[in-house]
Amino acid sequence: SSTGLARGSCSARFTDEDSIDIPIPRYFIKEKLKVLKERERILAQLLLEAGLGHDEPRKSAKVMVLEEAVRLIQIAERARQGRLRATFMKQIYLEEKRERQARLQGGRGPDVDACAVYIQKIWRRHAQLKKTLKLREEEMIFLGMIPPAYFQRPSAALIRAQKVDNLRCEIQEKHESDYQKALVSIKERVKEIEGPDIKESLQDQIRQWFIECRQLTGKFPDYPDEEQGGSTAIFSEKTPEEVAAELAAKEAEEQKKKGKGKGKKEKKEKGKKKKKGKEKDAEKKPKKKDEDEEEGWKMAPSNFLPVMEEGNNKYKDVWQHRDEGWNFSQEYDPELIKEEKRKEVEEEIRVQVDELMRQELKNLKLAVDRETEKKARKGKKGKKKGRRKGKRDGRKKKSKKDKDLTPDRTLDSLFKELVEEGILIRAKKVKLSDYVGKV
Repeated sequence: SSTGLARGSCSARFTDEDSIDIPIPRYFIKEKLKVLKERERILAQLLLEAGLGHDEPRKSAKVMVLEEAVRLIQIAERARQGRLRATFMKQIYLEEKRERQARLQGGRGPDVDACAVYIQKIWRRHAQLKKTLKLREEEMIFLGMIPPAYFQRPSAALIRAQKVDNLRCEIQEKHESDYQKALVSIKERVKEIEGPDIKESLQDQIRQWFIECRQLTGKFPDYPDEEQGGSTAIFSEKTPEEVAAELAAKEAEEQKKKGKGKGKKEKKEKGKKKKKGKEKDAEKKPKKKDEDEEEGWKMAPSNFLPVMEEGNNKYKDVWQHRDEGWNFSQEYDPELIKEEKRKEVEEEIRVQVDELMRQELKNLKLAVDRETEKKARKGKKGKKKGRRKGKRDGRKKKSKKDKDLTPDRTLDSLFKELVEEGILIRAKKVKLSDYVGKV
């Protein structure tokens, strides 16, 4: 690949400027033109505010002593006078040469025949040179080494292709602006028309989940926090039976923790026996590992394969069997936008519904507690201890999470600080043709 290209260019003795041409697709810059311009504008503004607006540092003026300045002026003046004197002496020399030639000829004028022969020689050389260049050009065209003269002129097909390209760009920009407007308008329409139904259905599903959990476990469940996903954690992959199984598993874990203290000694003895067995196995296994290593180098999994598989699956799900016959002009598809925006609207409504249902669940628990207050007085102390343990566990879990080192900073302020510290700088525009040399 790259080594083969380098060897080929070295053997052919090509230069980078002549042989290596890496065309960059224009749509790379065209599709991100607005983002690049905005980024350049922000960077220029931050550099200007930080006093680093100039790409190249200004050269400080050198302080010159008076004597040195006088000496430089004298050198420049003497050089100017020397040049004038040289031209004057050259003119005198040419005049003396003409006078000397006139004396040798004895006052006779130039020979007319000699002059004619000299003019003919110059003209014939010029005419033959033009003829030779024309023959050489015809030969190169015949061999296919250079294009004919009419290829230099822009053809009608090329002009037509450029017009089509410009028209395509205009249509793409128009479609993009229409698509951006449609994203907003369709989302608002979905929120107005389908929002109330989505809200009502979510509330019904969550209430039904409350009832089923109470029937299975005998108490109302704990509502998931926002960090856990809220109601999405309820309906992701769990049924009421699975929720009951999870609660039973938690109770079993608590019982195991209580019995851990009793079985510590037995575990230590078992651990010693396992270690001895592992050491014996480790003595036998090195030979197998060496055999596996001798098999040779194994390629690591590609980082690009998951992205390609994701794109392929998206194409199969959305576009493979989609009928686009009605959309000849390739405008936006309202149904696709509705599907995307319906998910966004559902997430926004879900947050509001979660707040309402948390309050409703709290009220239900209070109502049940009031009814069973007389019967459950003895069990209140145990519940309080459980709640305290839950709070402590929650605090421990939160403390284990990575802390944000810049919680009160905005992205713009961080960007500005990077510019002021000289970490972010403006990159110079350099083309491959600027690098000249041999490979």
